[in-house]
Amino acid sequence: MTVQDIRSFNRFYTNVIGALDYGRHLYAPYTLTESRVLYELAHSPRTDAVDLRTELSLDSGYLSRILNKFEQDGLVDRAPSEKDPRRRRITLTARGRDAADLLDERARETVGSLLASVAPADRERLAEAMRTVRTILGDGGGARPQDVVLREPGPGDLGWIVQRNAALYAAEYGWNTDYEGLVARIVADFAEDHDPHLERVWIAESGGGRPVGCVMCVRDDAPGTARLRLLLVEPDARGLGIGDRLVEAVVGFARGVGYRDLVLWTNDVLSAARRIYQRHGFVLVSEKPHRSFGADLVGQDWRLDLHGTQE
Repeated sequence: MTVQDIRSFNRFYTNVIGALDYGRHLYAPYTLTESRVLYELAHSPRTDAVDLRTELSLDSGYLSRILNKFEQDGLVDRAPSEKDPRRRRITLTARGRDAADLLDERARETVGSLLASVAPADRERLAEAMRTVRTILGDGGGARPQDVVLREPGPGDLGWIVQRNAALYAAEYGWNTDYEGLVARIVADFAEDHDPHLERVWIAESGGGRPVGCVMCVRDDAPGTARLRLLLVEPDARGLGIGDRLVEAVVGFARGVGYRDLVLWTNDVLSAARRIYQRHGFVLVSEKPHRSFGADLVGQDWRLDLHGTQE
């Protein structure tokens, strides 16, 4: 391979993603760099200006100009960081989040159109080639917390939730297909009839574009109550705080849209998940032995008072 080979590939890929005129490519008034800043603000847990500059490898003056523009357009608010007053904390306004969501939607549509032009038999080859490039030119290590983003589900992600729940719980706890059937019904109910203002699914995606976790927030039968469902983190992505981030996302969303209580049902064998729930203020309400999924289990109901606790 020569330098010219890499430069030729760069020119090709730049044209494919429309990087030279990214805003026009997505019918949006933002450059590629501005879009990246909006994306990080919408998905990254680190929103200090210093962290943004480091994560995106941007010149401090260039980032400052972008943030000034965003602030003038009503997309962001800037204030001293609660952890370190010397730092500036950047948060998206409601208008900024709408802009980020619109960009994300258009980017997904663009990538979806590109993928539709690839023969199904070639898609895995393409994905493997992308992983190879990232592995060879990247650090070669495993997933890092800062590389994981939480996003809304795309095509195929709901099916992934069913498949991975069934496979993981069969492998780790020996649960039978009854559990897969339960998960399939939960996911199907959400897909067929949900209120996007009150119910939501999050997918945790690694830096390599692979789903590594999920969780759902749906309405419960009790008035003013939301239910957390199907929290899952892939084994090779555990220990990165993904479970905490997923639960934090549900708690923040449920509180933000006005739910009074957040409840969940789990089983005592899921000790790692229970520790996450406890860290976020959930209280054990009741437990009862039962036989389900081919195993003897102790089911537990947990509850979080959204008005009585603050993250």
